[in-house]
Amino acid sequence: MSKNKKEKTGSIYFDTTRKTWRCIYYVYESNTGKEIRKTKSFMTEQEAKDFLTSIQYQKGNDLFIKNNGIPLNKLMLENAKKKLELNLISERTYARILETIKSIEKNSIATQNIDEITSNDIQNYLNTLKDYSNSTIKKIKGQFTQIFKESMNKGYITRNPMYDVIKPKSTKDKKVVRALQIEEQQKLTNYLLHIPVIDEPYKVAYLIEMYLGLRIGEVLALKNTDINLHKNLITVNKTLTTDKDHKVIMGNSTKTYAGIREVPIPTFIREEIINQMRLAENNKDKQLFVDPKGNYVRPNNANRRLKELLKQMGINDITSHSLRHTYGTRCVEAGMRAVALQRLMGHTDVSITLNTYTSVFNKYKEAELEKVNNYYMNNDIVNVDNLLTENNNFIEGISRESEEKEIE
Repeated sequence: MSKNKKEKTGSIYFDTTRKTWRCIYYVYESNTGKEIRKTKSFMTEQEAKDFLTSIQYQKGNDLFIKNNGIPLNKLMLENAKKKLELNLISERTYARILETIKSIEKNSIATQNIDEITSNDIQNYLNTLKDYSNSTIKKIKGQFTQIFKESMNKGYITRNPMYDVIKPKSTKDKKVVRALQIEEQQKLTNYLLHIPVIDEPYKVAYLIEMYLGLRIGEVLALKNTDINLHKNLITVNKTLTTDKDHKVIMGNSTKTYAGIREVPIPTFIREEIINQMRLAENNKDKQLFVDPKGNYVRPNNANRRLKELLKQMGINDITSHSLRHTYGTRCVEAGMRAVALQRLMGHTDVSITLNTYTSVFNKYKEAELEKVNNYYMNNDIVNVDNLLTENNNFIEGISRESEEKEIE
């Protein structure tokens, strides 16, 4: 619907009766497209001027014309679509944003016009999300932050209501990814190394996760050309992802920029990988893993099969991501430095590695400190004999003082 050629700009004046500033402004009537007159009161002249200015900017947006204002959810959807068209986000990210907006639309705040939403409205809404995970709350607050920042930049609003909004903490227990215990890993490994691939089509995928630390999407994206048997390395440079319609597609890169890496192949699973490569020769693009129809394997399907397998073994609370976590845990236990592990795992920052494996690093902290203590002793930095003599003298002195007090 096109706008009228001659728009009414509106005006402000001081109402001597009400002792307030009044703003006269015009909005479009959604059915007829005609401008209708409205008024709004403000405590100060500046507030009235700012409001009139924001209305003029909003009227330049098609959403304003269609909805007689700019509803929050409509602007969020428009913003996400624009980012996708400009290739600023992937189709998978776009689909995730749509899911987040869908969650927001369960609340009436989603249909409110952006200039009418207050900090209290947003805070009260976020407070209702405490039963959701911290991750979900973060995503929802992120959408609000982005959209109101853009609205400020475009002049749609004159004050950002997110300024004093606080993200509530989830009441849900944080989901902890459990690594396989040594005995569990032995049991699973023994099974995978002895079961024919025809009976367990994803056996090598699980072995690669567990002994090279790849994410499941990275494993299922591998092709024969990514494996260098001469150097005994696997190159990780892409991952399976989904498009906006949730169809599995090949991504152009890994989950993060740091995910691009080369990982050594352990000798004890080298033959298994070679056998899988032989099977992949007839697959399209020599894809290492395909489903029965020759298409990309949906990660959820591989994860579901793993859970069924582990249940039969009596192993619970394990997902395919746990296999990657098992690899990281064993590396720490073997004494690998955090920086080296960061590169092998494809973490963007070493702090992620340290935070992920804090409990494992702490478990071996005392053993590492003992090495330092032994170093002091072995290099005579601390004289053990003198230290023992001083300690004995100190103890004897305390004993004498106690005896004297008892006599008194």
